[in-house]
Amino acid sequence: MLLLIVTISGVIWSVSFHYPLVAGFFPGYVILVVLARKKYNSLRVILQISVTGIQKTKIVIIILSLVSLLLPSWYLAGTIDQMVKIALYLINPHHFIFLSFLVAMFFSMLLGTTVGTLSAIGIPILGTAAVLHLPIEIVAGALVSGAFVGDRTSPFSSSHQLLSHTVEVPVKKQWKAMLLTTIIAIGICFSLYGLFDLLYSNKLVIKSHTFVWGELSLITFIPPLVLIGFVVCRLSIIYAFLSSILSAAIIALVKGIAFSKITSACWFGIDGLGGGFSHMFELLLFLVLAGAYNGLLEELNVIQPYLDQWLQSSRSLMSDTVKTLLATLLISVIAANQTLPIILTGRSFLPHWSNKYGKEELVRVMGDSTMLFPGMVPWSVLAIMCSTIVGIPLSEYLPYAFFLWGLPFLTLLSSFLKQVLLRKGKNAVTI
Repeated sequence: MLLLIVTISGVIWSVSFHYPLVAGFFPGYVILVVLARKKYNSLRVILQISVTGIQKTKIVIIILSLVSLLLPSWYLAGTIDQMVKIALYLINPHHFIFLSFLVAMFFSMLLGTTVGTLSAIGIPILGTAAVLHLPIEIVAGALVSGAFVGDRTSPFSSSHQLLSHTVEVPVKKQWKAMLLTTIIAIGICFSLYGLFDLLYSNKLVIKSHTFVWGELSLITFIPPLVLIGFVVCRLSIIYAFLSSILSAAIIALVKGIAFSKITSACWFGIDGLGGGFSHMFELLLFLVLAGAYNGLLEELNVIQPYLDQWLQSSRSLMSDTVKTLLATLLISVIAANQTLPIILTGRSFLPHWSNKYGKEELVRVMGDSTMLFPGMVPWSVLAIMCSTIVGIPLSEYLPYAFFLWGLPFLTLLSSFLKQVLLRKGKNAVTI
């Protein structure tokens, strides 16, 4: 309880008073070190465990560093301007928010990654939304919702595969277990984003312009094509970002932009658009600390005993669903990543759910909660990456990311209806 209170209080303090997250998160890490001292007398061992945890977040740190360079390099290469022009021409502005969700969902199902999807299409779509004077927080919510459809549901998603292996359910059965709530959630998103399009269609600022395909410079599309090509071929996302940034920098040099201006833009960002490594530095420090925190949390096995005790008093499907959702939310809040909640919740709750309801029911509940909560916790690595890529704070777009927070309610409703049906079946057998 002390660890939970100190960690959450510190993060809330840093967010409320606009202090760096690393400052608010540090007291929680200190508590973990104190706990670790009771098990390991040597601070050297504790440091080694922390370093091991940091190494697990190394790829995320590198990706976010590269993300900070992506937008400035694309802007100087002329890629942003060209993509906005094409988007204005191809996408019907009166259905822009609906189409943003649909395009993000299509890409995410193909790529199986939230970060890859938002990186490939997020910048040009949000740039177009700004030109149309649409509320970019709603468009960002639609993009993030669409990106999470594939991250949670696509067979190409690493987190989807991780859940399958953790709960010991084949991918095909897992997909079927999630299908009903997935279809309902997507249908709700279609309806709500379509409604927003109706509300804002009369307020659009559409500048009349003559679009000529011949005016486009095909060379400016090399950076996004390189990025998409690497991700589609399932090559390293790090190499995808790096290749895209380097190709954009070379195009900018060919266009006559000075090398000093390119480096300055990559460090300080672009006025009015953002980006730049200097704006990412505090965030990277936080991710280093979060990695060390997670390393100690896993090693000390702090949460597992309490989960085991909590399940002993469960009596119904609805009760177990509520407890599983609360437990996995708590783990997501403390762990600040997506991997640990999947593994810890899955392995801890698997015996109980297997005996009472079946593994497929646990897959449904976790797929509708554990896979999505890390996208809603402000200090979670995944939420930070999404917010960084779209360039909008989580608190502004989350109310419009209906897919993320709608599914936990849908899975509660599903469990309630299944419990009612089970009771009716038992009563019929008794009669």
